[in-house]
Amino acid sequence: MRSISLAVLAALVPACGSDPAPGPMTNPQDGPPAGWVDGHATVPAAGQAENVSSPTTVIGDGTPESCTGDAFVAAVAEGGIITFDCGSEPVTIVLTRTAKVFNDKGTKLVIDGGNKVTLSGGGTTRILYMATCDQAQTYPPGPGDCNSNPGVQLVVQNITFVDGNAKGIADTNNRGGGGAIYAQGGSLKVVNARFFHNVCEELGSDVGGGAIRKLDYLPMAGAGPARPAWVVNSTFGGGEGLGNSCANGGALSSIGVSWNILNTVLSFNTAVGHGANDGQGGNGGAIYNDGNEIVLDIKSTLLEDNVANEGGSAVFFVSNNRTGTIALTDSIARRNPRGTFETPDLPGFFVLAKQPAIVTNSTITR
Repeated sequence: MRSISLAVLAALVPACGSDPAPGPMTNPQDGPPAGWVDGHATVPAAGQAENVSSPTTVIGDGTPESCTGDAFVAAVAEGGIITFDCGSEPVTIVLTRTAKVFNDKGTKLVIDGGNKVTLSGGGTTRILYMATCDQAQTYPPGPGDCNSNPGVQLVVQNITFVDGNAKGIADTNNRGGGGAIYAQGGSLKVVNARFFHNVCEELGSDVGGGAIRKLDYLPMAGAGPARPAWVVNSTFGGGEGLGNSCANGGALSSIGVSWNILNTVLSFNTAVGHGANDGQGGNGGAIYNDGNEIVLDIKSTLLEDNVANEGGSAVFFVSNNRTGTIALTDSIARRNPRGTFETPDLPGFFVLAKQPAIVTNSTITR
C-alpha cells in the first residue's frame, strides 16, 4: 500500500474552522446530505459502493495538512483504490490542476472520501478527467480502437465535489463540459456523492454537464444499455444557490450513454444556454441525455426546481433513431418550469424515444 504525504500547500483548506475556496457555502460539509431521504429503490450489486478495505493509495498521514491537491492528482495518475487519512474532521482539498486518469494503470479506479472529503475546483478548475481516446492519457491496451475499448471503470463514492469549473476548455473532440467530472469511454459509477456549484460553458449547442459529462462515441458492444452509468444515493444541488449549471444538462450531460439513477436528488440545476441545439443550448435543466439506443432509468428520485431556458427543465431525452427508452418509477418531479418547449402532459420533460416515457407510481407536476 502506498502512502502519499506532502507538505502544506495552498491546495488544502480544512473544512472546519476556516473559509474554503470561493463557493456557495462556508463549509460544504454543511450542505444537504447525499441521496433522497424518501428514496427506497433496491440497489443491485452493480450499483453498490466498492470495497476499499485494501487501498492502493492512502492520501494523508492523519493530518489535514497532509491531504493536498497535488497528492490527489498524483494518486489518480497511479490508479487503483484511493482513500484518505486526513484526521478526524472533514476537509476540503482545493485543486489547482485537474486530476487525470491514465488508461494503462488498471481497469478500475475507485476514489472513496469516507464521507469526510470534499474535492474543490476552487471556482477555476475541472476536478476529474477520464478519456479513453485522449492519447496524452495513453490508449488502453487491448483490441480495437479507443472508442471500442472497455477502458477504465471510474468509481467515486462517499465524497463531495464543489466549485469545479470547465469553462474555457476547448471543445476539441467533445472534451468540453463536466465541471466536476468528465468521463469519455470507460464506465462510471457515483455512489453516496454530492455535487454543489459546479459549472461549465454557458453557451454551446452540445456542450454540457455542470457536474458530470459522460460520453460513449460508438454504440459498441459493452456500451449503451449494456454498460450504463450509475448514480446512486447522491445529490446534485439540493438547495437554492447550490445547483450546478452549464449550457445544457445543468447536472448531468451525456451522448450515447445509458443511466441508472436511484435514490437521488437533482434540484436547483440550470441549463443556461439559449437557442437549443440549433443555437447555443439551454436544454436539460437537470439531465441532458442524447444518443441512439440509450436507456434512462430513474427510480426513487426527486427532481425539483431545475430550470432550462429551452427544452426539458427536468430532463431532456432524445433518442435520435427512436430506439431509446426512458422510465420514471417511484419518483417525484415538480416545480420544473416550462422553457420554450416540452412534451405535452409531461411537465418539465422533453422526450423523443421509442415510446412515451414509462411513468410508474410517480408524480410529475408543475
